[in-house]
Amino acid sequence: MAENETTGASFGDGLDTGAGTQFALKRIFLKDLSFELPMGAQAFTRQWAPQVNQDIGTEVKKVDDEHYEVVLRLTITVAEGDDTAYLIEVQQAGIFMVKGFEAPQLAQLLNTQCPAVLFPYARELVDNVSVRGSFPALMLPPINFDALFQQAVAEQRNKVPDSQPANKLN
Repeated sequence: MAENETTGASFGDGLDTGAGTQFALKRIFLKDLSFELPMGAQAFTRQWAPQVNQDIGTEVKKVDDEHYEVVLRLTITVAEGDDTAYLIEVQQAGIFMVKGFEAPQLAQLLNTQCPAVLFPYARELVDNVSVRGSFPALMLPPINFDALFQQAVAEQRNKVPDSQPANKLN
């Protein structure tokens, strides 16, 4: 059976995939999952008007010259007033084969396209776990990983001048 590899395809705005570039998903796996019910059975005795907080992050590790492990971390906190009704933490991961991309393109690919591939799996898992915890279904809204990446790059650029000591005027 042939491996699923994409050669010379377009992966998003501004991402040049010239000759010799390859991007392929090799494996998707659940790295970690946690469901917590801090209030216990009391969570089921309250009027249900939850406030949902979503925290997201990614982690990229180089496995070898061509493979990267990308982990999408989601923490969903559902609160009822000041009390946490339940908390779901998911680390959805994937191994991606990436060849022929220059550093800026590689960073964008690993931090936008890879999490975008992983997100539907994490989203479905969060929904499933909330239902299995005896709560209403919880469908997370879509995430624009390109916008998050651009925001992180802009924040990084803005931090560079601030990182120099203030007492140096030379």
